[in-house]
Amino acid sequence: MKLTIKRDQADMKGVFGGHKGVRFKLYAKVDINEEERALIERYRVRDHILASYERPIKRSSEKLEFHLSVNDIINGRTTEMESISTLLDLEDAIKDGCQNQKILLEVMNTFGGEQIIEI
Repeated sequence: MKLTIKRDQADMKGVFGGHKGVRFKLYAKVDINEEERALIERYRVRDHILASYERPIKRSSEKLEFHLSVNDIINGRTTEMESISTLLDLEDAIKDGCQNQKILLEVMNTFGGEQIIEI
């Protein structure tokens, strides 16, 4: 499993052409192998939520809600925001979600066998 993250930005223009700041984009996609794809299909976990993130949007009563499912990360997902700190936080949430996907795949792969844990 390989995670690809792409960051992008675009200047925001006002009605009269003035600079209104920068808008950021974060794209994330995981490439999985055929064995991993087969496990995901067998156990029907495409809708399983790997990570959730919620943060208020500055100067607004709205909030940025982000829920990352197995399907989202396999197909690729782009999210836009107005803050670099939000981008960094969201990127961390995506990385954590991918770690959760790795654990999910490991668990699904152990059914029908046993796991020995040294304590």
